[in-house]
Amino acid sequence: MTSDGSASDELNRIGGLGFVLYRSTARPGLETEDMRAILKAARSRNQALGLTGCLHHEDGLFFQWLEGPGDGLARVMASLTHDRRHDDIRVLDQGPLDRRRFLDWHMRFSDRDHASLMDWFARSDTATVHPGDYAGAVVSFLMSLAR
Repeated sequence: MTSDGSASDELNRIGGLGFVLYRSTARPGLETEDMRAILKAARSRNQALGLTGCLHHEDGLFFQWLEGPGDGLARVMASLTHDRRHDDIRVLDQGPLDRRRFLDWHMRFSDRDHASLMDWFARSDTATVHPGDYAGAVVSFLMSLAR
């Protein structure tokens, strides 16, 4: 599993509201029951830590936006590095946040059956080769799911 080791340190330094956006590779053979277990645990944990966000699963990849207190974000990111249901965690963006984007969602979930990130990219003019553009486009897609 790879992730920027300083990600949790940076999140811990956020004094107020913060966010983290990451992508990871799902374990091969992940079943519907596995997804239900992930969502149940995430919703409970997020509520306890004051976190909200959105998780999208498509074509063997997870994309997740989490927002809330920096220490809660750091705790979740640290625990994800030990979760065997996925690996290759890549933090796409993180930092302070002025307001929540998923105020009413302890963990919004979508998958290809609901909306396709890959199709969304194919229809957009957003470059996927520039990290900043890519991260911003993933956030825009996740935000479109909340409407």
